[in-house]
Amino acid sequence: MKKLVILTGPTAVGKTKISIELAKQLDGEIISADSMQVYKDMNIGTDKITASAMQGVPHHLIDFLDPSEDFNVFEFQRLAKEAIEDITSRGKLPIIVGGTGFYIQSVLYDIDFSDNHDNEELEKYKAELEEMSKTPEGIHELHEMLTKIDPEYAADLHENNVKRVIRALCFYKETGTKISEHNEDQRAKTSPYDFFYFVLTDDREILYERIEKRIDKMMEEGLVEEVQALKDRNISRDATSMQALGYREILSYLDGEVSKERAVELLKRNTRHFAKRQLTWFRREKDVTWVDKSELSRDDMKIANDLVKRIKDRWNI
Repeated sequence: MKKLVILTGPTAVGKTKISIELAKQLDGEIISADSMQVYKDMNIGTDKITASAMQGVPHHLIDFLDPSEDFNVFEFQRLAKEAIEDITSRGKLPIIVGGTGFYIQSVLYDIDFSDNHDNEELEKYKAELEEMSKTPEGIHELHEMLTKIDPEYAADLHENNVKRVIRALCFYKETGTKISEHNEDQRAKTSPYDFFYFVLTDDREILYERIEKRIDKMMEEGLVEEVQALKDRNISRDATSMQALGYREILSYLDGEVSKERAVELLKRNTRHFAKRQLTWFRREKDVTWVDKSELSRDDMKIANDLVKRIKDRWNI
């Protein structure tokens, strides 16, 4: 079985420095499991790692896609599996790092996405849902529709994540099965990897404080200007990239829908809610090892050394 290390946790918990240290000590390379860091020219709002912060550690699935293009879990799974093969073939250790739980799950348990969506009736239904999503009221109604048929899945999904809402509705239309039940079935699968699955966590108050500070820093570094540049390129508000936290809130400000102060307030609130949903997702996952940063003095080097020791002890490396 191929070896695989996963380091994840909610947004702003502090994964980056620890992941770099893991890669350096274990001769590893990092595969990003962040659904928005794939996009070029979206650096500030996604908190994308800089070249200098990488410290020479190779990173995969970062900064390669134009913001006008679509990206989804199917593409991520394909590209991540290719990266794992490549990294392993060179005698290195693949380390998946990021907070998109569904992306991680898709690779770790090799989820089967081979559903048939080619029938004409389903395509017509999907087109009707996409038409509804063109107004704020329609977006809300779509989420309400999902809540009625699959409340578990809807609870973990922000209504602005329109593509996933529509996918869940179409899945139910086609199969008569809730996508949350499908995901649970896939979770029960055995992983083809010999893996460590670390989930970083911290006191909620500390995590929320880190989120506030990060967003203030993003604003200082030019988040508004970054989103304006994308807007100037006529990147559609319906594009997958523009559904990212930070971009949709700032777009609302730039389009005159809310004030700048309100946009920042919404961004902080939505990010806190996102972190909460991430933690809920990871609590449902099996075979995870929770790493409470407060128990190791929030010392990144101490945390990294502890994880390295666990890995080396079990794998005798």
